[in-house]
Amino acid sequence: MSDTTLDCRGLNCPQPVLETKKRIETDRPAALTVIVDNDAAKENVTRFLTTNGYAVDAQRDGALWKLAAADLGADAGAGPAGAARPNPAPDDGPQRIAVFLTSDTVGRGDDVLGAKLMGNFIPTLKELGDDLWRIVMVNGAVRLAATPGPILDALKELEAAGVSILVCGTCLDHFGLVNQRAVGQTTNMLDVVTSLQLASKVITP
Repeated sequence: MSDTTLDCRGLNCPQPVLETKKRIETDRPAALTVIVDNDAAKENVTRFLTTNGYAVDAQRDGALWKLAAADLGADAGAGPAGAARPNPAPDDGPQRIAVFLTSDTVGRGDDVLGAKLMGNFIPTLKELGDDLWRIVMVNGAVRLAATPGPILDALKELEAAGVSILVCGTCLDHFGLVNQRAVGQTTNMLDVVTSLQLASKVITP
């Protein structure tokens, strides 16, 4: 076990997480410093390391983030690096329904109407009960996690009830909303793909 530095500058999502995952799987260093150059990568790598039993100290260095991680050891309850998934779905539930949102509106044709439909869609998700497992937001849908109003309030209510909400970090960064996210966890494409794989049913409005 030795100190290791992993330079992930210039890598697009989900490469910083994948490179970190690969390094942990290869030799699980006792100390690992990951260098990234955007806030989304900082959030994603930090969450991945924390899930895998590392304590992370994030320090900004100009335009960069240096994530100094220390292995907390077996007592921390860390699972295998490849198994890191935020809020894993229970194995004994009847269903694991994932809702995959790609826009802040429902359907195409009229965005005003589509916004109204989304305003009805999100609050109605609670009718799925315990079957509702995860909401994944990409592209324009990430605005829903950062815009105050009834939809954001409904999402917070769902999260408080135990629904996992994943918000694409690259998308937040694109729209300049990384610091405005008010619900859910910043995520990466590895988590998105894994979520869709694990779900027993995927709903896309």
